[in-house]
Amino acid sequence: MEELTLTTPAVLFSAISLIMLAYTNRFLAYAAVVRSLHDKYLKKKDKQLIKQIENIKRRLYLTRAMQIYGISSLLLCVLTMFLIYIKQQTIAVWVFGTALVLLIISLTLLIKEIQISVRALEHHISDIENN
Repeated sequence: MEELTLTTPAVLFSAISLIMLAYTNRFLAYAAVVRSLHDKYLKKKDKQLIKQIENIKRRLYLTRAMQIYGISSLLLCVLTMFLIYIKQQTIAVWVFGTALVLLIISLTLLIKEIQISVRALEHHISDIENN
């Protein structure tokens, strides 16, 4: 196996930073939708709104998990760089491997969240098509 250098985990910084920005934007969009649904629900207690709120809640929790795994991955990349700096190569390799696994989990959750989002939008589209 090739020796891990400071450059390897540092390369992930920009990728993880962009991913975290996208996750944050999703989170903010969901927050706006939740506030809107909340106001609508207070005016009219509709069952359909409850379903939408449950869907958004599920997506919000997935986004939170995506953020936690992404941030943990970034944190472990920083720890990897520190371990390389203090010449703890073997530990650094394992920590970096763990960071990659956490990033994989985060991206897998993103796929799941996107699928839920698409199903919710398909439901709205079918409502439009039926009317």
